[in-house]
Amino acid sequence: MIADIHTAPKDIKVTLIQIEHLVKIYQLGEVDVHALRGVSVNVSKGEFVAIMGASGSGKSTFMNILGCLDKPTKGSYILEGTDVGKLSRDELAAIRNKKIGFVFQGFNLLSRTSALENVELPLFYGPTSTKARKAKGIEALERVGLGDRIHHYPNQLSGGQQQRVAIARALVNDPSIILADEPTGNLDSRTSVEVMGIFQELNNHGITVILVTHEPDIADFAKRHIVFRDGKIKTDKINNRTKVASEVIKELPLIDDDEEEAAA
Repeated sequence: MIADIHTAPKDIKVTLIQIEHLVKIYQLGEVDVHALRGVSVNVSKGEFVAIMGASGSGKSTFMNILGCLDKPTKGSYILEGTDVGKLSRDELAAIRNKKIGFVFQGFNLLSRTSALENVELPLFYGPTSTKARKAKGIEALERVGLGDRIHHYPNQLSGGQQQRVAIARALVNDPSIILADEPTGNLDSRTSVEVMGIFQELNNHGITVILVTHEPDIADFAKRHIVFRDGKIKTDKINNRTKVASEVIKELPLIDDDEEEAAA
């Protein structure tokens, strides 16, 4: 029996991610926990995908495998033509550094380094010169609207600004894909929409974005919804009513950055 392959819209042709019959089993003592049960899915270059599902549905395990943080028990994961499951630890680390940009709920910024220094961190693992590293860091911060705060430390920034620094850090190596794990979980409503606006703008420029979220309102900014249940894909649908952050933001009350910093 051939498993159903979930694919992107027909007008998007370049396959970025190809996953077939993915299985992940964790051993807890003598008990086997089946986190993923034969998942098959394709993601094309330039998509904006929201991954959803209840706790224990398999979505976090799926994202860990996408991010090369874990390997499947069975099945294959092809990222831009590379079979990730056959790579060594060092090769996986290189993939994570060059092809994947991570954005987390908790920002994960170094508290004693500036916004620019935080953004530059991924570049230290390559041959980039100091001058080029600084230039790329500034460019990434300018892309997320923080060109005037490059020397600010995390405790001098609001929650939304810290998340923008994290997005800039994810962008600095020009990755093939951005993986965002609950990126708005620690943010207020308006700031959440602002962050989704950044992801939408990046996606409009061709960057592939995959995010995990528990919030349907946040998922509605993505163009495709994949819902997990019991280790399998329950539904995989194109979102025909994608919300546009730049329009939604007009209906929300203003929050001054200084006020948000004080509240934080």
